Amino acid sequence: MSTDYSRALGARLRAIRNQQGLSLQGVEDKSHGRWKAVVVGSYERGDRAVTVQRLSELAVFYGVPVSELLPDPRPSSAVTSTTKIVLNLESLGSLPADEAGPLARYASTIQAQRHDYNGKVLSIRAEDLKSLAIIYDMSPDELTSRLIEWGVLSPGMEGIAGGDDEDDEAWGNDRRRAQR
Repeated sequence: MSTDYSRALGARLRAIRNQQGLSLQGVEDKSHGRWKAVVVGSYERGDRAVTVQRLSELAVFYGVPVSELLPDPRPSSAVTSTTKIVLNLESLGSLPADEAGPLARYASTIQAQRHDYNGKVLSIRAEDLKSLAIIYDMSPDELTSRLIEWGVLSPGMEGIAGGDDEDDEAWGNDRRRAQR
């Protein structure tokens, strides 16, 4: 197993443990010693290889599918995962509610959570755009184009959702299956 993959796997293991509010010692305590803190810690640091069997058992312990423990095998793109998308709230406010209602509610909720009421712009993550695309029943690229048409996004933001041709093809296949 490559060092990068071991570290990525360890980061996934740590993220799942943290999401469950467990410390390494908490894992050992909750498992009644089945999972030693030092062993789980070495998996998380990528210092120790974990067998498929042990990974499966750890997934059962955490109550998640094994696939949730595995890192994405595709090369990551730091640009797409950290790209901030800036929505023009003034343009959004001038759109008919029947078209932009879901986006307006989404933006309003984020503003309330952040206590950010400047009313001019709002930055969201590329992952937020993927969620919005589901709401609009579009691919992320289709939604991006629509937002540019509406003046909510600046031109030149195409491809910000981080999708690739495989993702777009899978998206289309999923939508076609759902429409049957």
